[in-house]
Amino acid sequence: MGNYVIAIDQGTTSSRAIVFDDRFHIVSVGQREFTQHFPDSGWVEHDPEDIWETTVATVLEAMEKAGLAAKDIAAIGITNQRETTLIWDRDTGKAIHHAIVWQDRRTAALCDQLKRDGLESLFSDRTGLLLDPYFSGTKVAWLLDNVPGARARAEAGKLAFGTVDCFLLWRLTGGRQHVTDASNASRTLLYNIRENRWDEELLTALRVPSSLLPAVKDNADDFGESEPSLFGGAIPIRGVAGDQQAALIGQACFERGMVKSTYGTGCFAVLNTGDELVQSQNRLVSTIGYRLRGKTTYALEGSIFIAGAAVQWLRDGLHVLDVAAESGPMAAAADPTQQVYLVPAFVGLGAPYWDAQARGAIFGLTRATGPKEFAKAALESVCYQTFDLLEAMEGDYASTSGTALRVDGGMVASDWTMQRLADILNRPVHRPRVLETTALGAAWLAGMHAGVWPDEQGFAAAWELEHCFEPAMEPKLRQQLIRGWRDAIRRTLS
Repeated sequence: MGNYVIAIDQGTTSSRAIVFDDRFHIVSVGQREFTQHFPDSGWVEHDPEDIWETTVATVLEAMEKAGLAAKDIAAIGITNQRETTLIWDRDTGKAIHHAIVWQDRRTAALCDQLKRDGLESLFSDRTGLLLDPYFSGTKVAWLLDNVPGARARAEAGKLAFGTVDCFLLWRLTGGRQHVTDASNASRTLLYNIRENRWDEELLTALRVPSSLLPAVKDNADDFGESEPSLFGGAIPIRGVAGDQQAALIGQACFERGMVKSTYGTGCFAVLNTGDELVQSQNRLVSTIGYRLRGKTTYALEGSIFIAGAAVQWLRDGLHVLDVAAESGPMAAAADPTQQVYLVPAFVGLGAPYWDAQARGAIFGLTRATGPKEFAKAALESVCYQTFDLLEAMEGDYASTSGTALRVDGGMVASDWTMQRLADILNRPVHRPRVLETTALGAAWLAGMHAGVWPDEQGFAAAWELEHCFEPAMEPKLRQQLIRGWRDAIRRTLS
């Protein structure tokens, strides 16, 4: 067995595989984008075969770039877009419908009906989540009700449900493993995070047969081995975590009160609350941060649906920039006398508003507003939304006030954006040396369980700071900007 670890990072817009060495350094990367499908307003889907084929291709690409064979890989770790929902045939492994993506809002009416039926407190108390289309449970119900014959086949035990990690594990192991991990299970609206089990009463409320469900394991565990034909030999799979929990781990946020925020398609702030399950009073969600050696660590999370996707919209929708990396320099060159606010509610608003019917809006336009001001507004919208999340966290868990925010994801490469974030938050922002912390977290889980990487203490000691952004904005200007943002939100809410 070699000392290298491969992290499969299956995201919303692309699949990636990253090879790490035993010093946690990146050796090689394979990446493939895939098509997003928008069949109706607020609907977002993926072709499951695109997810599968790009995943396999990127692993092969990363191994080839690194000059490695299967025997050189100690283990595979998987991290994934979390609430995205698939149901497939147990005999063929083929999905019965496109994957319904976490951003999808088609089940808003069902969520509203469940609330009218007085069930939100039941779901919230047991799962830590809110009744929102974001989570997997109502997506499962929609598939069973709208794909011809699906409910009968599910009740006959012929179908399997899973989030993306579960689907990949099934395919990677040739259908031998129908399993998920505690972090992904905790995002389904079907899993009791207090008792660490699927909840029969919640399954009944959503009319989901228990025969659909996978077994649930710790994040570092034995998840089987890959089919030898895929990568030139069998490779153990030893770690799985949903993308935001994997980033919490990759940022070495093992201590209670530590907080990280990941900036990808969306933005997700996660606060470690230790063994305490904190029920939010500010419309955040309580979730399983990770489960290791049978011990559960909980977290508070705030989810922003649109972060980097706003920059993609400027690039692909409005064509005001050619590549996403131009957004920071454009924002820096914007007219400082204009204050344009973009509320990127393209698929509704997440925490702490949870307004599925809200849609995007722009405020403060003048005849002088141009591409630079649009770029600035898009990047600032991420900073303001993060401010909303951390303010809510401080209300629920005061000990996080003033704590440095550890950041990762594609957007944090922009110095302008990170400085603006520190200014708006009025707290230090720490950018690590390894920005691929989501993949790093999955790799650590696998490498640690395989015995080639250290435990939590050793891994945390190896975390390295690349740059600290200190707040430097005048308090009066900061308060003025936040007031303008709150007014823009008020005008946007449905």
